[in-house]
This record gives sequence, structure tokens and C-alpha cells, in this order.
Amino acid sequence: MKDYMVKATAANGYIRAFAANTKDLVEEAKNDHNTSPVATAALGRMLTAAAMMGSMMKGEKDLLTLKIEGDGPLGGVIATANNKGEVKGYPFNPTVIIPPNAKGKLDVAEAIGVGLMSVIMDTGMKEPYVGQVALLSGEIAEDLTYYYATSEQTPSSVGLGVLLNKDNTINAAGGFIIQLMPHCPDEIIDKLETKINNLKPVTTMLSEGMSPNDILKDILGDMDLEFNESLDLFFKCNCDKERIEKALISVGEKELQEMIDEGKSIEVKCHFCNKAYDFNVNELEEMLKKATTR
Repeated sequence: MKDYMVKATAANGYIRAFAANTKDLVEEAKNDHNTSPVATAALGRMLTAAAMMGSMMKGEKDLLTLKIEGDGPLGGVIATANNKGEVKGYPFNPTVIIPPNAKGKLDVAEAIGVGLMSVIMDTGMKEPYVGQVALLSGEIAEDLTYYYATSEQTPSSVGLGVLLNKDNTINAAGGFIIQLMPHCPDEIIDKLETKINNLKPVTTMLSEGMSPNDILKDILGDMDLEFNESLDLFFKCNCDKERIEKALISVGEKELQEMIDEGKSIEVKCHFCNKAYDFNVNELEEMLKKATTR
């Protein structure tokens, strides 16, 4: 099954829904960052959520950033996405290893710890919109459900999951977001709550071969479900040497001079995809000239 997501409405527009399969892009992110199993699970959930949330953005250049920062050994995770299905992200400490939780599962909540979730929407305005909530559990899906209820006043149900094989390859990854629109009748809310409460875990559904369409049919199939759009998803980083150079110039003249004084080439890695860029002393000197004329 290729990576894609679907958007749908149900209950005559009182419900909007998103579901995604992200197995390949999570595998690519895992390989790029050489993540431990628990870091893979956290990063995969964040990438899946960001991909669905990014698809809600309206403008071609709009960018959504989902960030979690906690006091656990993982430190945090960042994922960004646009409305074209392009998503990227990284964990702060990709190699963290901690024991499984009481159920024998990867303990994402313990790895993240106590902290904050931020949702940053950059729509080209002077300042981006930033919504922030304290982490409810560190499980990410529950934290997003809480974020939507408190920051956007949109009752939502979020399901996210990453299932690893014994060799640490990705068996399944994906998720869903179900949201209630204003003035939704109580009987629809009650029916939806019953459905959600009896739902299998996301990774169980995906590993059984269910597609994003099947997941939404399982939840909303008897509630006038209408599919509106399908979008291919990719792990894609837009870094290049020019962007990295601009970042280096921005660190300041003093730091650049120190790099030049060492007389050696430097290697700079992109946070999002881990691609390495080399700059020799001559290139650093050119950057210093640009920094002094800014």
C-alpha cells in the first residue's frame, strides 16, 4: 500500500475526517536519522499527524509545524508539513533506548516526559499562529485531541500508531483525525463516541491490510460518508547547500572567524533529513564577507 491520505465528510457535513497510511515515509525517516525503536514510534506518530494537519492548510506556501518538547530522554520531536503531502521531521535524541511500558509496548510517553505541545501555522502573515498546550500524556494522539479541544475548540478524536517488526523495519504506520463541526446533533456525537470506543488500534487495522479509506468506512460507513480528496504523502526535505550557507552566515562573524581560524573544512548536517554539507575554508571566508556586509 503506497503512502497516501484521504479527506472525507460524514453526517451531512457535521463530521470531517482524515486518515493516512505513512509506512514508507516513516521508514525513510527512520533510516535517515538511524532512530531507536521508541524514537521511531514517536517520530512516526508526529509525521503522520503533521501530514494530516498540513493538508488542512489552505495556501500553497502555508506550513504547519508540530512540536513536542518534554523532560524525558527523547527531549522532543518536530515535524513540519504542507498541503501537498510533503512532510519532514526529526527527534531531538534519535538513539534513546528505554524499557517497554507495563503492557510491553514502546514507551513513547516515558521517552517524552512532561512538557508542551506547540502547533505553529505559518500562513505568510507577519507572525505565525502558535497554539500551545501542556502534554496530557505524551502519547501524542491524546495530546492532539486535547489541543484541538482547548486551543481550537474543535472536538476531535485522533488515532496514531507505528508498529515495528523485530528487525526494526516498519510493519505499519498511520492514523486518523475525526472532527465534529459546530452544532453537531447529540445523536451523531453519541453514535460516533460508541464507534471510536470500540475501534481496534490503528496499527492493528493497518497491519490487517486496511487502507485509509477502509478505516474511515469502519468508523463512519453508516453515517453518509463521502470521500472528498486523496493525497499522496512523501518524506521530503527542501534543504540545499544555499540554505545551509544562509544559516551559517546567521550565526555571526565571531563564530565564522573561529571556524576559519581552525583552518579545516566543516561538515553541517540538516536536522530534518541528516544530509551532510561540506564547506571548505575558502567558502567560509566568502560567508564571512557576506556576514560583515549585512
